Amino acid sequence: MSRLTITLDDDLHRALKEAAARQGRSIGNLIEESLQLRGIKPTEDAQALVERARHQAQMDEEAALTLATAEVRDEREEQPAASNPAR
Repeated sequence: MSRLTITLDDDLHRALKEAAARQGRSIGNLIEESLQLRGIKPTEDAQALVERARHQAQMDEEAALTLATAEVRDEREEQPAASNPAR
């Protein structure tokens, strides 16, 4: 298992410690769960998920890529300019 050092605002660190104590869990466990809920996964997991979705949709790789590209483009166009610095 890897170790990581991060810098947090004092108030956020205190809130994290309190949440961990209330739940009887470690800070590391809370952070790991939060990352997983945000969709942070190893590349292999993401690739397997994409492959399963593509198989279930009965799409070949080119069709899936075309659809994904269009969806990302549509999503970016819906975001306000301030949150999309590439514009």
